[in-house]
Parts: sequence; C-alpha cells; structure tokens
Amino acid sequence: MTYGDLTTLSDVKAWLQVGQSAFPPTDDALLARLITAASQYIQTWLNRRIAPADYTEVRDGTGGQRLQFACFPVTAVQSLTIDGIPIPPAPPPAPGTGLTAGYMFSSTEIALRGYYFTRRPQNVVMTYTAGYPVTPPELSQACIELVALRYRERTRVGEVSKALGGGETVSYAQKDMSAATATLLQQYRAVAPVAAGFVMLAATATDPALVGAAL
Repeated sequence: MTYGDLTTLSDVKAWLQVGQSAFPPTDDALLARLITAASQYIQTWLNRRIAPADYTEVRDGTGGQRLQFACFPVTAVQSLTIDGIPIPPAPPPAPGTGLTAGYMFSSTEIALRGYYFTRRPQNVVMTYTAGYPVTPPELSQACIELVALRYRERTRVGEVSKALGGGETVSYAQKDMSAATATLLQQYRAVAPVAAGFVMLAATATDPALVGAAL
C-alpha cells in the first residue's frame, strides 16, 4: 500500500468480487496502480491531503487572537512564531493560579492568550501536524467505488454507447465520478482558500517522502 492511498487492495477486491469465488490475483498490480491514482485524484478534487503530514504555514497577522489552519484536522502544533518571537504553548491553569499566556489549538484553529497576531504581512509562522491517522470510511468507500469504475471502464475506453443483440443499445456515463461518490466526498472538500499566506510540507517525521523511504 502506497503512502497516501485511501483504501486497500483487499477492500477493492472484496467490492469487485462476484459470487463465492475469490477475486483472482491476476490484476493485483493494475488495481494497486488504480488505487494510488484514484487516491491522488480524490485528494486533488478535495483540495487537501488526508494522511497525516507536517506543514509549515506562513500567514499575515490579523491583529486578533485566532487564526484558522489551512490544513485540518490538526493533531499537534510543533512551533509558533510571531514577528520572529517564539510563542509557547499555554499550559492548563493550575488550581489557585491565573491563566498563563501562550497558544492553544483545536483541530481547525489556533488561539492566543496574552498575545496577538500583530498586523503585519507574513509575520506568523506555524509548524503543525494535520491529517487523519485512519482514513474516514466515507473517503475509503468513495475511493473503492472510483477504482471499480476505472477498472470496469478499461475495456470500453472512449465508448459512449454500444449496440447489443436484438436491437438494444446500452449507453455509458461520461462523468469523472458518480453523483453518489461526489456526495460522499463533498463534506471533506476544502473550499475556503487561506487568506494572505501560504502553506508547504515540512521535512519532518511525517513527511510523505521520508515515510515512503522508510517503508
């Protein structure tokens, strides 16, 4: 299984299987390629990655105390600097003491206590980990169905319709994916662009290239 694949070969073969006999292994290499291609297609359509990865995000300060992450869900924040000044994580308040300054984060945004994202261009730099440790079942199923569609279409590439015996004609859909698959994917689609900033993969422990090299 390639890093970033949204489903497994065994799940795809189970979906394609007809009857009681096991799906033959003769097309395993083809199906593996289709899984990787379909996974990349889906993530391009979603405008986001699904597997965990580390990101460095550079943003313009807004003058407020909250910023939404470009990638989500965020599971860890490694560092935050504002105007080149490191901001520490805010520890939980101890009994009998006041709140301590620093940053806090949820799966979708980072918030400050005792600091502000000062209003300057590209003065906020965040490094964090975002992604799903386990692919959500809706995305996995969408990938399975897209692979099955591509697999079955390979014998009729470019065909719009075909005449059958008895004067019947069968027509083939020309959509990239079915409406049902698009519905499964829609809830995970990133539609709001990052305001005044950019994001890039960070070369850290969950970098896809490093993970792939270790497999």
